[in-house]
Amino acid sequence: MSDSIHTKVAVSVEGLSRSFRGKAALSDVNLLIPEGSVFGLVGLNGAGKTTLIRHLMGLLKAKHGTVRVFGQNPVESPDKLLKRVGYMTEEDSLPKWMRVGDMLDFSRAIYPSWDNAYCVELCDMFGLTRTAKLSEMSKGQRARVGLLIAIAHRPELLILDEPSSGLDPIARSDILEAIIRTVSEDGRTVLFSSHLLDEVDRVCDSVALMLNGTIIESITVEKLESRYSEIICRPNESWAHAPSVPGVFGWKSSVDEWSAVVDDTALKDRSQLDALPITQTRDISLLRWFAARTGKVPVDDANESTANDAEEPSHV
Repeated sequence: MSDSIHTKVAVSVEGLSRSFRGKAALSDVNLLIPEGSVFGLVGLNGAGKTTLIRHLMGLLKAKHGTVRVFGQNPVESPDKLLKRVGYMTEEDSLPKWMRVGDMLDFSRAIYPSWDNAYCVELCDMFGLTRTAKLSEMSKGQRARVGLLIAIAHRPELLILDEPSSGLDPIARSDILEAIIRTVSEDGRTVLFSSHLLDEVDRVCDSVALMLNGTIIESITVEKLESRYSEIICRPNESWAHAPSVPGVFGWKSSVDEWSAVVDDTALKDRSQLDALPITQTRDISLLRWFAARTGKVPVDDANESTANDAEEPSHV
């Protein structure tokens, strides 16, 4: 999507900070999500993404700073606001004693805007039957049910918090397809939180990067691709360490090559860049930008230690 000027804002967060047992989970977070955008929130597990989303959902009350969703405080008017929002989390929290049909009927009674025809269409797309017991379904199948419930009432804002965490590739594809369809058909707003950058890269037109409870950069994908690039250097003699050039960061070495990310807006002296033994300049990828900005590479859940999996406690 193009980087057009939006006049309406779906989500506004200003100066939001939060600590648990003396440990900072969020620190002076500022975020604007325009209506109609597909917004990616990326960061390593434990960066604060879920804590931020819990504030947006009204599950946590802002103690320092302000949170507004469609101009409203989500804590003060949760019933009215949450009917306009669809929410799916990585937690496998559906009541397993229910059948799919019972779960859908229960959800339909909650949301006045429930679209039954769309629900049936999603059931067909996800391969779900009303008679199936949630207790007998795989985690991926239950995730499809959770996603269906999140979008069948055609919410104005869809919040997905690591929706495909730990799921098989087919289930991930279903989730992404549903996101794309929701946005393209309805022009709704999506906040997509994930550490799986290939998914974010496929569907999002803007991205915010969280690190240690702070948003260190928020940028449209279009600006990201025009502002940053990656250079490959092959020095004649081995470098003991990476050269220091303002606007060039995230150096990494491989055999006799070095690569780095260039921020065109931060270059102070172009001649310093021209002096490097650059053999190739290529378009930036979301993964390379992420790694350069954070110093770390995100890994899939299957390979990630449980020590990094825990987010912050959900105390109001």
